[in-house]
Amino acid sequence: MTTSPRRYHITTFGCQMNKADSERMAGILEDMGFAFSEDPNDADLILYNTCTIRDNAEHKVYSYLGRQAKRKHSQPDLTLIVAGCVAQQEGEALLRRVPELDLVMGPQHANRLQDLLEQVFEGNQVVATEPVHIMEDITKPRRDSKVTAWVNVIYGCNERCTYCVVPNVRGVEQSRTPEAIRAEIEEIAAQGYKEVTLLGQNIDAYGRDLPGVTPEGRHLHTLTDLLYYVHDVPGIERIRFATSHPRYFTERLIKACAELPKVCEHFHIPFQSGDNDILKAMARGYTQEKYRRIIDTIRQYMPDASISADAIVGFPGETEAQFENTLKLTEDIGFDLLNTAAYSPRPGTPAALWDNQLSEEVKADRLQRLNHLVSIKASDRSQRYQNRIEEVLVEDQNPKDPTQVMGRTRGNRLTFFTGNINALKGKIVKIKITEVRAFSLTGEAINL
Repeated sequence: MTTSPRRYHITTFGCQMNKADSERMAGILEDMGFAFSEDPNDADLILYNTCTIRDNAEHKVYSYLGRQAKRKHSQPDLTLIVAGCVAQQEGEALLRRVPELDLVMGPQHANRLQDLLEQVFEGNQVVATEPVHIMEDITKPRRDSKVTAWVNVIYGCNERCTYCVVPNVRGVEQSRTPEAIRAEIEEIAAQGYKEVTLLGQNIDAYGRDLPGVTPEGRHLHTLTDLLYYVHDVPGIERIRFATSHPRYFTERLIKACAELPKVCEHFHIPFQSGDNDILKAMARGYTQEKYRRIIDTIRQYMPDASISADAIVGFPGETEAQFENTLKLTEDIGFDLLNTAAYSPRPGTPAALWDNQLSEEVKADRLQRLNHLVSIKASDRSQRYQNRIEEVLVEDQNPKDPTQVMGRTRGNRLTFFTGNINALKGKIVKIKITEVRAFSLTGEAINL
């Protein structure tokens, strides 16, 4: 009699780094003989890959966990894992709060999942949150898409933004070697992927920790050098990278993006606030004038480039006038997409302890006003696509309309058009844009 394989389910909260970690952990579980289960209630192993940037993500984890912890009372073989940033931040405290947990593991331990699980299966409760030196990614991620893939190039972050827990939970910056990154991209290309996104919490810092400098004293390895080094991998047609930090965003990098045909004209550069005093309180290390100069330089080299960013409203002490400086920056630049958030205090960060916190009402009001402006500006920016011909890399079927497929332009605008997903998936198709909306486009294929 054959026994069916044990089944696993992963729920991911938070950023692209977490998605990439989840894909890697899914790859490890499948190597161990687990099969994926869409429904957590059918799974024998449940892993929550957590995020601690926002308060509500953390609350959600606890509510999900509570449900599964109850299930464990009747199914003692159920394995419960919390990975990611909440795990790193809470550590042992998580076990005290949810004693049914088998494994608590920080993001740096994603590659060790098999070793850690072997300890669990021997009957141990395991907490793995100590800092480790990153191990090269030898696991094959179970990638969610078959068209686009993430590749981590740098882990951790050395910045000390006063609102952010990332350095506490993801550790210091550690760059992978250019050779390892290129080898992973070559393998991805061999599997038929057409697009890669190079990922880092602070990707412009790539290479600063790797040995070697040029005779002029420049680091031998920078993100710019990496783009030149991986650009010609056959089969890969598009390269993106995220997330950038304005402090390290150089003209040399912008020039490389303009010169290298595969690098998409899309930049994600968080500004967080349009006010210099708030930026200083956040310890961001740049001014709004410097941020504007970066965007101006990008637009000189690539007038059509898409710019997306992140912004926080209601930071401790933010006055109405300072908030209006954020509105002004948003108005002046005209982002294609802006991720906005009301400030929420995170444990272990300096800003959480300050006594000049703003009320929830003020934060909600400012968030609503900023979001209103964001959609107006995104709608304006979309107008430039009307009647244009855009290259769209087809990723999937439109879940709301099976006669349509969807993909992205080089500028990262989601685009829908009529077509058969089986024939078009992974292909780059020329599309004439017939309808523009704030955050997406519709068009028709030209001579399919």
